Amino acid sequence: MSDEEGSLSRGLARTSLSAVSLCGGFVTTEAEPNEGAEITTEPRINDRIRTPQIRLINYTGEQVGVVDIEVALAMADEIGLDLVEIAPEANPPVCKIMDFGKFKYEAAQKAREARQNQTHIVVKEVRLTPKIESHDYETKKNAIEKFLKGGDKVKITMKFRGREQTRPEMGFKLLQRLAEDVTEHGFVEFAPKQEGRNMTMVLGPTKKKTEAVAEQKAARAAAEKAKLEVEK
Repeated sequence: MSDEEGSLSRGLARTSLSAVSLCGGFVTTEAEPNEGAEITTEPRINDRIRTPQIRLINYTGEQVGVVDIEVALAMADEIGLDLVEIAPEANPPVCKIMDFGKFKYEAAQKAREARQNQTHIVVKEVRLTPKIESHDYETKKNAIEKFLKGGDKVKITMKFRGREQTRPEMGFKLLQRLAEDVTEHGFVEFAPKQEGRNMTMVLGPTKKKTEAVAEQKAARAAAEKAKLEVEK
């Protein structure tokens, strides 16, 4: 081997490839067995199922029992459907004959509908002071009721300033009064708690978020319908 070929061979040996050889001046390499393998979360289908035997469910949902993989593949091929591994952890794995393309489409549709129907509970925050004026109190109370009607939680923060810090019972009584005033729409989820210069209380909605959203949609639909009837 010439010095040039020896240098090239030593350089290639330092690479991550599993094997390197020189033949007639050409370099041939052998990649690692799993190099470039695609990782997928989809179930194995048809000839990708490697187990010799499986527990088979036919396309009507009937339990066929344990059969050889070749028999199951032939049954699926005979009616133009796919053999899909639905429980790979079972012994033997459970497979079902189905239309895999249709199965994927329906699964995607269900996932999309689930995302659309998903609701998120939001925690709103309202701040008060122990010496709040009556009209300000009503404004704050109305805002809290609106949040609760919408299915959201409300964190109420009572802020003590100056000498108010020596009379925390004033803030406590005001929070209790507020909880009683909105009892139709909410309940005390976390009782008033002193945190430094603040006292906090959390109110939860009596209606679930999904129910509140459904009622809001129905109300908007009714309003739109009434508007169209008036315009006629």
